[in-house]
Amino acid sequence: MCGIAGEIAFRGHAADQGPVARMVAVMDVRGPDGEGSWTNGWVALGHRRLTVIDLSDAGAQPMHDPHLGLTIVFNGCIYNYPQLRAELGGEFTFSSTSDTEVILKAYARWGEDFVDHLVGMFAVAIVDERRSCVVLARDRLGIKPLYVAELPGRLRFASTLPALVAGGGIDTTIDEVALHHYLSWHSIVPAPRTILRGVRKVPPATVSVIHSDGSRHDRVFWKPDYVRTAATERWTAEEWQDAIHAALRTAVQRRLVSDVPVGVLLSGGVDSSLIVALLAELGQQPVSTFSIGFDSAGGEQGDEFQYSDLVAATYGTDHHRIRIDSNEIVPAVGDTISAMTEPMGTQDVTGFYLLSKTVSEHIKVVQSGQGADEVFAGYAYHQPAGSASRASALETFRGAFLDRTHDRMPDVVEPEWLYPTDVSRELLETHLDAPGAETALDAVLRLDTHLLLVDDPVKRVDSMTMAWGLEARVPFLDQDVVELAAHCPPELKATQGGKGILKDVARKVLPSSIIDRPKGYFPVPPLKYLGEPLLSEVSDALHAPEAKQRGLFRPDYVEELLAAPNANFSPGGNNLLWQLGVLEMWLQRHRIPA
Repeated sequence: MCGIAGEIAFRGHAADQGPVARMVAVMDVRGPDGEGSWTNGWVALGHRRLTVIDLSDAGAQPMHDPHLGLTIVFNGCIYNYPQLRAELGGEFTFSSTSDTEVILKAYARWGEDFVDHLVGMFAVAIVDERRSCVVLARDRLGIKPLYVAELPGRLRFASTLPALVAGGGIDTTIDEVALHHYLSWHSIVPAPRTILRGVRKVPPATVSVIHSDGSRHDRVFWKPDYVRTAATERWTAEEWQDAIHAALRTAVQRRLVSDVPVGVLLSGGVDSSLIVALLAELGQQPVSTFSIGFDSAGGEQGDEFQYSDLVAATYGTDHHRIRIDSNEIVPAVGDTISAMTEPMGTQDVTGFYLLSKTVSEHIKVVQSGQGADEVFAGYAYHQPAGSASRASALETFRGAFLDRTHDRMPDVVEPEWLYPTDVSRELLETHLDAPGAETALDAVLRLDTHLLLVDDPVKRVDSMTMAWGLEARVPFLDQDVVELAAHCPPELKATQGGKGILKDVARKVLPSSIIDRPKGYFPVPPLKYLGEPLLSEVSDALHAPEAKQRGLFRPDYVEELLAAPNANFSPGGNNLLWQLGVLEMWLQRHRIPA
């Protein structure tokens, strides 16, 4: 895990190392164990290092191979690097035991197709001096971030959006389309857009080749279909359970590769509990586990310690309960917003920030259950999609997921920032109606997994863990697990209130009380039910001179929300006032000019 940055100058110009140094400096938390830089004249690279694999200086980055004419910076982890190293060992000599060097040699062997051989999470930049190009690549599910900004005569990239802003010269105008998405979908802005017009995201599963003359081409290297296959169409439910069980066991085992201990974020739900059980099957004991709880609020239980304690006791883990008092949350809000790579309006981000802070005091790497709901149909809105017609997938999804309709937008944003058409609906329609998904639920799960999940919860997990130099690995987003789940019959996933096939797998290894209970959602009281002093902070941000000069939101709408701060919630239970407040506070925290 690391932070990467770089500048590519075109047509014989020199790359400026100053902006790269500034970008790297603001990503020090992503890589607290080391820093490096490199330039060949037209490319400048920077790197912050978190040591997880090959703790020696031999694994430092940027990593340069003069014989091959290649240099790399890399953020992430390649889980199959030992196997690739063995495969490539007959052709290349290795000077480290790092996965970084394996990527470099894989590129030397397979060229742009090197990504097809990588199993893991990654954002990669490789300078190929012989071809006079830079190859950028992002992993299949977008677990590791990669932002780019095009400037006159050059292109910059970094692991975070604020890093690119720190480099200077970026168009920081608000993107009206992105604002429409942000206000429609719980603050989600899918790739390639970001909330700023001058910064884009390399989409997941994409290789982007940038040549020294400024030309470029992109390739999507992975796109599973959500259809039944000839190989699996005759499988029984039990055979599906066995296949998914085996795939998950492999996914969890892959994510043990490390030169430091690997723990688990244990919520007490099915997903994280299953990870603990699979680790036990693999003989990994004792495993360090970490659970978080908040104060109860609004009649909602704030922790699931009774369940996480049961799992920890069943499998003899080294368990850590982390209780976050409401009084701890408000002081941490500002630092949480500063740590966001993009504004995130869901209520639990600060809780995850505080969890990561405490966990990082014990361990450097954890496995986490994020992604299981999107891959295996665990959300409430997946249930109606399971019985809907293929043609009604769009309206079924929008009815359960939409925060604000397009018709409502003129009441929310000022005319200058109002996009004239329902661009959010159009994007959903494009993805849901695309071929390669047989049923409405197939289409919705494909949308969730390959478009929306990347920005929530994946972006949230990466931002908040890396804010404390903590590496989070997500086995439910293993490429083989996702492909297998994509082919799995929808009726097996939508049963038992959602994630039916996963619950059946879990029944073989977990106590029934962990499985047969309502799905838990943690309230983070000061952020869901806004009160003082946080309400004043939100009000101050929305009334600040910068906010008035920016003029994003209609004053009467802002006052309407402030007058009843706990009366307006999204279908997912997020406070709509908080969503507006986070955006403006994020812009101000990162000094985005109005």
